[in-house]
Amino acid sequence: MTNPHNPVKPFLITPFRVGWLVLSLWLFMLLGYGVARPQFTLLMTLSALLFWGYSRIAQPLWFDTPATHDATVKPDRFLFGAAILFRLALLVMTPNLSDDYARFLWDGHLVANGYNPYEYLPSQFLGTSMAASAGLTDALFQRLNSPDYFSVYPPLTQVLFGVAAGLFPGDGLGAIVALRVPILLAEFGTLWLLVRLLRRFGMNPNRALLYGLNPLVILELTGNLHFEAVMIFFVLLAVWLFTQQRRIAASVVLALGIATKLLPLLLFPLLIRRLGWKRGLAYASLIGGLIALLFTPFLSVNLLHNIMDSLNLYFQKFEFNASVYYLIRTVGYWLKGYNIIGQFSTTLRLLIILSVVYIAVRTPNRSSAVTLAISVLLTLTIYWLLSTTVHPWYISSLLIPALFTRFRYPFVWSALIVVSYATYQTQPYQEHLWLTALEYAVVVGYGMLEWKRVIVNQPVRA
Repeated sequence: MTNPHNPVKPFLITPFRVGWLVLSLWLFMLLGYGVARPQFTLLMTLSALLFWGYSRIAQPLWFDTPATHDATVKPDRFLFGAAILFRLALLVMTPNLSDDYARFLWDGHLVANGYNPYEYLPSQFLGTSMAASAGLTDALFQRLNSPDYFSVYPPLTQVLFGVAAGLFPGDGLGAIVALRVPILLAEFGTLWLLVRLLRRFGMNPNRALLYGLNPLVILELTGNLHFEAVMIFFVLLAVWLFTQQRRIAASVVLALGIATKLLPLLLFPLLIRRLGWKRGLAYASLIGGLIALLFTPFLSVNLLHNIMDSLNLYFQKFEFNASVYYLIRTVGYWLKGYNIIGQFSTTLRLLIILSVVYIAVRTPNRSSAVTLAISVLLTLTIYWLLSTTVHPWYISSLLIPALFTRFRYPFVWSALIVVSYATYQTQPYQEHLWLTALEYAVVVGYGMLEWKRVIVNQPVRA
């Protein structure tokens, strides 16, 4: 008997689907326009309802079955339309779960008025004649979460910030919508690319819905203005171009992705391994040169120093929703009596580098698309498990490679990581470490069970 909730049908409208669509749209609107970050109980309740509906509608795509490996299946237009509708519904939303957008607008005003955002600390810039000429106000400054750090956002994001601030010189809704438009376009492009890539690798294109309908992705990337969406689009476009043997075009696009977020740099060892050491190093050098070219408009004597200074402060000072690091920190308190993040952050970074290189070396250079996706997924998983800061939107990067594998633990994580918002219930912020422990216990436990089932008990599909 046909499952009436099965999203592999080309265009299926049932009472269940209509009810799910109406309920989910209402919940997205409530979460986007009616909930503040400190309202944790309400946030969790509404998010749980959204993820319940998501799990029901996406259930047929969760398990690895012959249907999920059928590239001839037509995309489910109803559900892809829902994914687009949910994002458009948040078009005029003011971010309510993150205040990062305030820094986007701050940097954007600098760029739009001819100032280099990598040169000035907001705390030093405010109150000067330059700040007044750039339209930077005390109200915007008060919303910044890092006024004493130089900007670390790469050049393409700075250009997008500058365009938004240039079109809407204030810091109101117009500028926020202008920031959201490229994210929306990137998300639509990502869905389009996922359908084609899944088909290219012999898989059901509707697997893309596991990403497209994911509540965390919609609320965090589109709703709360996180440019991981643009990075993901460029990386997927580079992969698509690579499959079409258009490697020069792919290098340009990948450079644009890194110029949006630096995270894809982690995949360089895998890229070099895939192409072979000689050709791979040459290709990586080409991409590196293109990235340097994109930084050219912002060149200054202090550019590299200021960026590295802020990145070092990020790794040595910031901590949020971490896993391995929190265990190490606890041991440090027992042995030393103080927080050892400043001493141990370098060790964690070294462990990340060694892990990334090891995974690349262990990945056959002629491996299948599934094997490569598993290597990418493992690389990013280890990176986030060893990081000192893991905000909810960070793990959106894990969902993409998981689509091409049998692993589903990143999607479990996307539902559980919402508990990290319990931190913001009080001032000053206070993390609830028992919730963090619960989050990681479930995610790691589920991931280990999947790893045993997929890798040990079952051969990976080519």
